This record gives sequence, C-alpha cells and structure tokens, in this order.
Amino acid sequence: MTIRNKLTLLFTSIIAALLLAFALVVYFSFSKNREDEYYSSLRHTAINKANLLLDAKVAPAVLQLIYRNSENSLFEEEVAIYDTSFRLLYHDAVNIDQVKETRQMIEEIVQKKEIRFYQGEMQVVGIFYRHHNQNYVVTAIANDQGGYIKLRNLKYTLIMSFFVAVFLIYIAGHVFSSKALKPVSDMVDKVEEITATNLDLRIDTGKEKDEISELAVTFNEMLNRLEKSFDAQKEFVSNISHELRTPLTAMLTELQVAVEKERSNETYKASIQHAISDAQKLVRLSNSLLDLAKASYDHTEISFKELRLDEVMLDARNDALHDQPNCKINILFEGEMDDDNDVSVSGNEYLLKVAFMNLMENGCKFSANREVSVAISYFKDKSILHFRDKGIGIAELELQHIFDAFYRGANQQFAGGNGIGLSLTKKIIELHKGSISVSSGINEGTTFTIELPHL
Repeated sequence: MTIRNKLTLLFTSIIAALLLAFALVVYFSFSKNREDEYYSSLRHTAINKANLLLDAKVAPAVLQLIYRNSENSLFEEEVAIYDTSFRLLYHDAVNIDQVKETRQMIEEIVQKKEIRFYQGEMQVVGIFYRHHNQNYVVTAIANDQGGYIKLRNLKYTLIMSFFVAVFLIYIAGHVFSSKALKPVSDMVDKVEEITATNLDLRIDTGKEKDEISELAVTFNEMLNRLEKSFDAQKEFVSNISHELRTPLTAMLTELQVAVEKERSNETYKASIQHAISDAQKLVRLSNSLLDLAKASYDHTEISFKELRLDEVMLDARNDALHDQPNCKINILFEGEMDDDNDVSVSGNEYLLKVAFMNLMENGCKFSANREVSVAISYFKDKSILHFRDKGIGIAELELQHIFDAFYRGANQQFAGGNGIGLSLTKKIIELHKGSISVSSGINEGTTFTIELPHL
C-alpha cells in the first residue's frame, strides 16, 4: 500500500471516529432528553388529573368519559389514583390496567416519593401526592410515540450523514495526500532519471523550508558524496592500472630480453635482480592497497581496543628499522605522564603502526642523512606527535595535494614511491578521530603533526 493511500485511510479513519463519537453523543443526549421530558409530562398529567378529582370534585365517571372521548396526545395514557391503603380512587381504564399496581409498588412509591421505570416501550411514573393533609399515590403510563419517531428519524439522519461525510472526507483526504506528497512523487521521478552516467543531476529542493525540502537537500548531499566516490573510484582504477602496468611491463621486458639469446651469468643475474626489484615494488604496492582498503572500512567493522601510544610507536620504529636498517629514528618523550590514561587511546594497533611507519620511512627516504625524529607530547585530553626530518622539504604549492592518493610531487626523483603512504596515513588518523597537518620548507625539512584524543 502506498503512503498516499495509507495517509488517506488514516485521515479518513480518524475523522470518521470523531464523527461517530459526535453522532453517538448527539443521539444518546437526545434520547436522554426525550426520556426526561416525557417523564415530566407524565408527572404533570398525573397531578392535573389528581387535582381535577380531588380539588374540582369531578366525578370519576365524568373523568373517564372525557378520557375516552379526547384525543390523547400522550398516546395510550392511563392514570390511576390510590390512597395509601391501596384503595383505588380513580382509574382511566380499569378494564385494561397496564401498570398492574401492587401493594408493594404503592409502598415503594410512598417510601421513595417518586419512581420511574419502563414497561416495554411505555414509560411509567409513580408519585406520592399530598393533598389537604391527605396522602395519595398517583401512577401514570403512556407511550411517547412522537418522541420515538423523532428519535428514529434522528438516528437515520445521523447514519446517512455519517456515511456521506466519510465518503466526502475520503475524497478530500485523497486529494490532500496527493497534493502533500506531490513533491515526493516529483522527487521519485527525478531520482529515476539519475544513473551512474549522470550523477551530476540533482533534485529540486523547492522554496519551502519543510521536511520534504530537508529530504531533498539530504538526498542531494548523498548524491554529492556518491559522485565524489565514483570519481575517486574512476581515478583510483586509472591510477592503480598505471601503477601496476609499469612494474609488470618492466618485468616482462627484462625477462623477454634475457631469454632472447644466450647471455653471461652476470647478465642473467642482473636481469633477475631487476625483475626482483620490480616484484618488490608490486608487493609494496599490493600491501599499501590492502592497508588503504582496511583504513576505508566502516568504523564499526574495525576492532578497536585500548592502546598505549608509546608502545605502538616503539613497535612501529622497530618494524621501520627492520625494513630500512640504514635509517636512524629518534623518539623523544616530552614531559612526564601523570598516569597511563595520558598516553592511552582507543584504536587499531595494526593501522596505527602502518601510519607511524609511513611517516618514519618518508622522513628517512627524503633526508640526506636518512634520519627522522619523533616527539611525543602528552596533554589532558590528547597526545600530539611530531615527525621531523631535515630533508629536501616540500614545495608550498604541493602541500595541499600530498594527502591525495597516488599523488607524487617533484621530490619523487629523490626517492621512489607509489603515492599511497600519506593518503593512507591521513585515512587512518581520521579513522581514529584525530587530525594530521604538515609544515615544510624547501631544503629545511618537513614536520608532520598528529593529534590523537585520549580515552
């Protein structure tokens, strides 16, 4: 079921329930008023007839004659007058006697002063009447045919009005929901036009600042992210194809040249050494790509635990020295720790080691003395790490691009690389809710600054 139909049915149901409650209140209120008014009319009629009998001394036979020959507006009316000894003084139609008074009923009327009850559809009232220091009991019964007809007509009117109103409300609700959801329908039509080939299309946010407009804005922001992701993916595929093709082509060419004709052992060894060098480049590139993929995972898919930065840094230093034994890495702890929390972070040990090793190895590669120093400062809410080298530095125009994947600046002639390390490092630091910045000067060295929050 569409939202339009759901809204229409919900709107109709709510209004129908309110109309039904209103109709029931009107019906039962009218029914109660009719009942009370008719009891009052019966009581008034009974007292009038008692006054005619007791005050005007009209003979019972005369009252009965009047009763039989009058048009009784109360329909089937009968009035009976008793004294408190259950002696009948007057009855409109003693041969019919619809009330069937008993001594017990008379006593109840004397005790309660007045009783009211139904006998079938006919209403009965019994009253205790005092006249000239004499006590009497008067009963009256009648059928409110006119009141019942009005009540029945009211019921039919309410029922017909209810169904007509519900139908009209349904039509109005359908029109209302269609109009309210028209921006959504337009949005759906526009979204259906958007494919991988035209991600530049956007949804009209409209002039109104409502929930639909907010949805359109959110959707456009999502499309912006998707477009950037697709562009990055295309660029990534293009770059990785180039990065893989270069060493593979070199390996293939070297091996083809080696097998074309007989050569000396030294030539074969040189060819094999070149092939091994290209294979190592492929291995480093593959490892970097795997690390980049891990750093791009959703935060919830990566295991985090409490780590000590000093221990992770020392492990990263040992691994970096193992890969580049002619490199010199100095670690300086600035200040003293008050407790372990000053150096503890929530993170992934492997990824943090990769980030630290990348910065250490970069400092070594681009320094003539192959030396890099790491300074660790501890603060109440964060730790700050400075990776400094005295190498060739980075040009100011290139600083804004060094964290882009596969970007390699003019210093690539000084040392090789695949352009993934710094991009990977930035992703890892951001994954740990930290930040990384860089400052550098040509032939003055480079300093990378990392800030990581504590637990």
